[in-house]
Amino acid sequence: MRPRCNNQSQFHFQAAPTLKITESYYSRYDRIDAILVEHPELVDLIHRDIAEPLDCEKAAGATGEDGYKCSSETVLRMVICQIVEGCSLREIVVRVDDSDFLRRFVRVYHDPMIDSSTFCRLRNRIDPQTWKQINDTLAQAAVDQGHISGERTRLDTTAVETNIHWPSDSSLLGDAYRTLARLVEWMRSLDPDLVDNRRLQCRKVKRLVQKIGRRSRGKSADAEAHRETLKPLHAQLITLVYKLHAWCEDIVRGAVDKVARQVYPEVLRDLVAKCTGETIHFRGLTDQVMKQAHQRVIEGTQVPNDQKLFSIFEPHTELLIRGKAGKPIEFGHMIQIQQVGEKFITHYDVFSHKPVEHELVGPAIERHRKLFGDYPDALTADKGYYGSSEQLAALREQIDLVAINKKGKRSEEEKQRESDPFFRHAQRFRAGVEGTISYLKRVLGLARCYVKGWTHCAATVGATIFVHNLLILTRE
Repeated sequence: MRPRCNNQSQFHFQAAPTLKITESYYSRYDRIDAILVEHPELVDLIHRDIAEPLDCEKAAGATGEDGYKCSSETVLRMVICQIVEGCSLREIVVRVDDSDFLRRFVRVYHDPMIDSSTFCRLRNRIDPQTWKQINDTLAQAAVDQGHISGERTRLDTTAVETNIHWPSDSSLLGDAYRTLARLVEWMRSLDPDLVDNRRLQCRKVKRLVQKIGRRSRGKSADAEAHRETLKPLHAQLITLVYKLHAWCEDIVRGAVDKVARQVYPEVLRDLVAKCTGETIHFRGLTDQVMKQAHQRVIEGTQVPNDQKLFSIFEPHTELLIRGKAGKPIEFGHMIQIQQVGEKFITHYDVFSHKPVEHELVGPAIERHRKLFGDYPDALTADKGYYGSSEQLAALREQIDLVAINKKGKRSEEEKQRESDPFFRHAQRFRAGVEGTISYLKRVLGLARCYVKGWTHCAATVGATIFVHNLLILTRE
């Protein structure tokens, strides 16, 4: 069983800081440490998910007397350090290992440092719902201690991009071929009898993808004629991917048969089964890529965005058109943050599919009432949250000031409402949420999510919101 925390008190000499900036750096972590010590239930929530040792730790004897005991509290504090410092998994392990002060903060002291691979596995085991419970617990504690008040609340949505390249049809076909080819080579190294002597066409596929990319960037007066010139190249690329797709089907059929008949030794059987599972997974995604490329390029028909696949490595990615001048199109997921006047984020949501914003207002104010015991005096959001005059009238029965601009044409009464000084003051308060979004993306690294998979993406958003709220509570 993984220890919850490292309770052993160790003598740890630390030189006093000589620079004001160093003292400020130390004091921020000291205030975070005080919050974590004051609220041990935060560690309990993490400990519930990662209490059991990892398989690699069991194999290395890491839970024994001679092994490294990585406590759940250390994992939580390492996550905080990684987000605050803006480091990758490897960088934060090196930075903590090389810093006496950070070693004391994460409660490692003079013990052996956790390696980046183990830290990655432990962090990935923390469920997104756990991060939501952690944030809810911290918000309730902030309310009970009077650090935040519920007079005003503001809502806004933003996009968190996934780590993918621009998803053109040719690049997706190239990714599919390259991935299946890698799995074929892996299976060939495990069991050459399953894979015949046919050659892979990786270089040819790469040249075709590059040629299509170069020709696509060229400008042409006749766009239709230009697209016609690219059809033969796309057809040739789709044919190559289809042949490899069919070849993988034969390999999977033979591997499944041999595994069922227990032809392989136990270790080799597990590796073949793992390779087969990955091949089945990517074959399904490759089939979808081929179909949408054939439909879009060869047949010339449109594919709805909700039916498109934008990455075979991050298949959960969604296309987001938000009308931003700098980025009209983004690939990732929408998140919503709900914030009070002290800049504390009382609630957040990560959406697998883009929501209708005006439908989020009702649940938001009910969550506010549950947390603070009453509805806010003022609710403000951008015009995307405006649903109808009936919805606005219903909100006014519960909230004194609802400052949400209307989309499109306004009547004289609506113009008068939006020109009211209290309405305009509330809209200036609403603009503050843009600064919070900028801070989350620019400083805490939420502009692009570099982890893999929908679950880990949602968990990363939750961890970043938690660290943001800790920094808000530690402001001097």
